[in-house]
Amino acid sequence: MNPSMSRRTALKGLGTIVALPWLESLAAAAPATPSLAAPAATKRLAFLYVPNGAHMADWTPAAVGKLDKLPDILAPLDAFKNNINVMTGLKLDKANANGDGPGDHARAMSSFLTGRQVRKTHGADIRVGISADQHAASVIGDQTRFPSLELGIERGGQSGNCDSGYSCAYSANLSWRSETTPNAKETDPKAVFERLFGGNDPKDVSEARAKKELYNKSILDYVMDDAKALNTQLGQGDQRKLDEYLSAVREVEQRIEKTKKINAERKPAAKPDMAAPTGIPKDMKDHVRLMSDLMVLAFQADLTRVITMPFANDGSNRAYPSIGVPDGHHDCSHHGKNADKQAKIKKINTFHIEQLAYLVGKLKATKDVNGTNLLDSLLMVYGSGIGDGDRHNHDDLPIVLIGNGGGKVEGGRHLKYNREPLMNLYLAMFEHAGAPANSFGDSTGLLKI
Repeated sequence: MNPSMSRRTALKGLGTIVALPWLESLAAAAPATPSLAAPAATKRLAFLYVPNGAHMADWTPAAVGKLDKLPDILAPLDAFKNNINVMTGLKLDKANANGDGPGDHARAMSSFLTGRQVRKTHGADIRVGISADQHAASVIGDQTRFPSLELGIERGGQSGNCDSGYSCAYSANLSWRSETTPNAKETDPKAVFERLFGGNDPKDVSEARAKKELYNKSILDYVMDDAKALNTQLGQGDQRKLDEYLSAVREVEQRIEKTKKINAERKPAAKPDMAAPTGIPKDMKDHVRLMSDLMVLAFQADLTRVITMPFANDGSNRAYPSIGVPDGHHDCSHHGKNADKQAKIKKINTFHIEQLAYLVGKLKATKDVNGTNLLDSLLMVYGSGIGDGDRHNHDDLPIVLIGNGGGKVEGGRHLKYNREPLMNLYLAMFEHAGAPANSFGDSTGLLKI
């Protein structure tokens, strides 16, 4: 065995780097090498966002304490009850007007991970604050190839007036590198895949892409010689793990190519005055699930330990005809107690939770170090910066904490708080991830979880 082989090695080909998950055989082959000692469970953070609040009557568990029967909207998570905690009573005070008038959607999205009051402007002088994911990335990001990964499902503008005098940048960005610089999310699965598994040399990447298009080869085809050589050094268990991992990479790549083919073959409608997107599934469920698979692959290969993904921009009025809701999401959230609109917003909320359940299932089914799975060591927040979409309140947010934090976070509970800042939860998550902070945003102390 090559003594310089890393505990998390990579297969390399022309313009291609395929990072691999932990393989125990590599450590066993060189027990005297400290870098090859089996690591402790890797700690990871993820932040998922949904816009326009929730229909809280069908979202909130009936009783505090042990989760018995989940409410209708959360029912898709029933198989993972012991891996989640439903949280109510957390507030996001900086999403309130606080003298700035209307604009709840812009403030909800931009303050969700920052805990800061945004400057009301639709000009270039935007300002809010560093986001929770970027605080963690600034401390632990040097341990991985990518300090953080910013994904998304819905594109959004970075300028212009999108919400009552607030810049579109506020309602389109969840992650903020600094108080004036958002991290734009990547919504194209093909671009994410190439970023994760492409090489670093732009010239090599360009050559590899041209060659791949010419011969219609998989990224994996370029690293198979490397994989075959590595396979001879592995035990049967790791050979199976390597095969499963590369098969998962191949499967995601094939789905991306299938989407590209379907998009190319689809009869074009009249062209709007905009550039046509490529590589993005037309169906939102397919899009979210493909991005979820990429999240899992990125965590599994330890390419990053911090990921954000909003399902849509806040204030989004996207329709959901595939689930029988041709109306816009934002319009339905302002139901005014109309029974038909309440039923539709409940359907949209449930659809989002179904996609969350898909991701949670993939995380739980994916092996991590020391025989655990990715869900065991992860802490992931799913929620919105608005409570009830009809009321536009910010003092009782729909929040789910997912994962068991390396066995330190008990699951299966409904935790009710008395208007404690959402930022207190992030302080607790920072502790878990090895990126502690004395304060963050408008935090007042560690949240007891």
